[in-house]
Order: sequence, then C-alpha cells, then structure tokens
Amino acid sequence: MTEHAALSITSTLALDVAGASFHADLSGALFWEEQRLLVVSDLHLEKGSSFAKRGVLLPPYDTLATLSRLAAVISRHNPKIVIALGDSFHDRTAHERLSADDRDAVAALQTGRDWIWISGNHDPMLPRDLGGTIADEVAIGPITFRHEPTGAHGEIAGHLHPKARVSARGRSMERRCFASDGQRAVMPAFGAYAGGLSIRDAAFAKIFPKNGFVAHLLGDRRVHAIAASRCC
Repeated sequence: MTEHAALSITSTLALDVAGASFHADLSGALFWEEQRLLVVSDLHLEKGSSFAKRGVLLPPYDTLATLSRLAAVISRHNPKIVIALGDSFHDRTAHERLSADDRDAVAALQTGRDWIWISGNHDPMLPRDLGGTIADEVAIGPITFRHEPTGAHGEIAGHLHPKARVSARGRSMERRCFASDGQRAVMPAFGAYAGGLSIRDAAFAKIFPKNGFVAHLLGDRRVHAIAASRCC
C-alpha cells in the first residue's frame, strides 16, 4: 500500500447529518461523496495582514498555507462543488490584499467545478471578482449550509471554530474538531491562523441543548470521535 493510499484511508471518519453521509477529513473539511461536494469553513484569508495593519506582526504566510491545504484536500477528493462556509476573508477588505499569486491559486482551485462563497460575519459583502457564486445560505437535499449555526435540523454551519480538549494516559491534547449530534454539525475553522472556541462554551449548549453530541477531533493521523461529555 502506498503512503498516499494509507493516508486516504486513515485521515477521514464517517459523519452523518440528518441522514446524509459525510467524510470528516483530517484537514477540517467535510466531503459529501453522494453529491461530490466539499465544504470548508472559516478560511480567514489575510488574517495576518489584517493584524499587521493594527501593529500586531504575524508571519504573512497564512493565506498561502491555507490555500495550499485547500488545494491538497481538493486534489484528494476531486469535488464537483465546493462550498466555502463563510468568513473566507478575515475582514471586509481582505480580498483586496490578496497577492496576484493567491488570486491565481483561487482561480485554479475553482477550475472545472462549481464554487459557492457563503457570506459570514467577517465578510458580509463578498468580492465579485474572484469567481464562483455568492449566497447567504444553500440548501441541498436534507442539508442547509450557512455560516452561523441556529441549531436547526439538517444544518451544517461554521462560525464558532469548535475545539476540544481530552486527557488520556496522563496527557492532555487540545485540537480543532467537528461538533455533531447526527442532526446538525458545526465545522472547525480551516484557516491557518483561525483560533478556536471550546465545545464546553455555553454557545454550543444553545446548538446542542441535550449535550449529547460528539467531538470529532483532528488528530495527527486520523479523526477521533469522542463524546462531548468526555472532553475537558
């Protein structure tokens, strides 16, 4: 077995939402094989340059890193449709700071597939010169894709940047994660510089009122499904 084949087997985990079966990818993306649809959330492109404008100096490589990871997961799954689930850009003018190379990279990712930009709270007015279509939300079959979660049945959303901490064998590990109870899901942030919010935060109790949800942690080599009640 080749290393690439091994990675493709170990780096995804089944995640069902409202009867639709997804692959939770180790990158933080979801792939709906039946629809050949890939979903990513909270890219936060140009967060580094946004901070630099305010005098907080970060290495200016987050957009390159994020787009490179996105290119890898697109190559792995070869989707027909890609949905960027809001906050693709860190602020309202972030798209203006994209380099020519980054714009070319986005165009290359869009080639041969449908691309949908969902508006988010960071980017409510999405640019119309970067290809693809723009929407507030998209419904496909039993699933509604939107940026901010409402707790509705069949919803896949982002915005909250879920992360979870688990302890085992005397060690503690905190990782980004998918949060889902089988009826709805909140996706982890995909962006290189995007932070996270603990699934123990009250914001998640509003989405999953019975606390009977699962954290699908992004590990080093695979996705780990752990009951939220077991997370710190």
